[in-house]
Amino acid sequence: MVVVMKERASEAQIDSVIARLIELLDGVHEVLRISEPYKRASRTFKPEDTIVTIDDVRIGGDEVIMMAGPCSAETEEQVMASAAAVRRAGAKILRGGAFKPRSSPYSFQGLGEPGLQMLRRAADAHNLKLISEVMDINQIELIEKYCDIFQVGARNMQNYTLLRELGLHRKPVLLKRGISATIEEWLLSAEYILAGGNNDVILCERGIRTFETATRNTFDISAIPVVKKLSHLPIVADPSHGAGRRDMVAPMARAAVAAGADGLIIEVHNDPDRALSDGAQSMYPAQFDRLMAELRIIAPAIGRSICLEPVSRRGWAR
Repeated sequence: MVVVMKERASEAQIDSVIARLIELLDGVHEVLRISEPYKRASRTFKPEDTIVTIDDVRIGGDEVIMMAGPCSAETEEQVMASAAAVRRAGAKILRGGAFKPRSSPYSFQGLGEPGLQMLRRAADAHNLKLISEVMDINQIELIEKYCDIFQVGARNMQNYTLLRELGLHRKPVLLKRGISATIEEWLLSAEYILAGGNNDVILCERGIRTFETATRNTFDISAIPVVKKLSHLPIVADPSHGAGRRDMVAPMARAAVAAGADGLIIEVHNDPDRALSDGAQSMYPAQFDRLMAELRIIAPAIGRSICLEPVSRRGWAR
């Protein structure tokens, strides 16, 4: 129940309404005043943290969850090699695109279902969960066959038709912040999914567009503690898109974990110099190995853990 009071209602009038509701309605234990426009995403509605669970992977718990892999599926060999590399380093979820929203219609647009099949085979071969982007309601049924998590990209954060439809499904949804979206607009977009009955929403900070031209976007690390205060939903960070430069991914990832991110989603390619999309921001496997080792030092300092199982490290490279 939501009771909308008049703009100039006094505190006494509000308290009187609350008292009457508790007194008159059978079974009412408490009436909460939720002032935020995003009701279900608010901590007022749900004070405890939401943990999104996919089998043994818990996003929003004590462990910082790593999602990593290529920007897009290109070949069977590339997908398998990338999946093997990120799994060895400690990732729990394989990321990879089959449908790619590109600024130019002449850029690589993804392989579609064959790409999803490659990603699923690689995820299964290396005991990884799979996340991939959905761009349109017509793709939901197809992507749902192969993926464990739907990803909604920045360009679709305010595609309310898509968000409503995803709210009717029960697979988790990772919702990226729009390029120019405020935090309130971002949480309101999450509200569309939650209102449909899907409570497994993961927020993703991926940088916003500002006047700065030194980086692809401005990575808003401050959004992580702000969201943690306002919402119970888990939040992960995407330093690959946040900076758009390979040399900045590791420092931004370290900062995001220190700021309280529940996970990271990072582009890792077995041969990024020949990648068909986003090669300039994709890490080499050896760089990802090193980053994971660094994060294993940072996470315990703030009461978190990361990749508890043993991993094999190859040579480190910057």
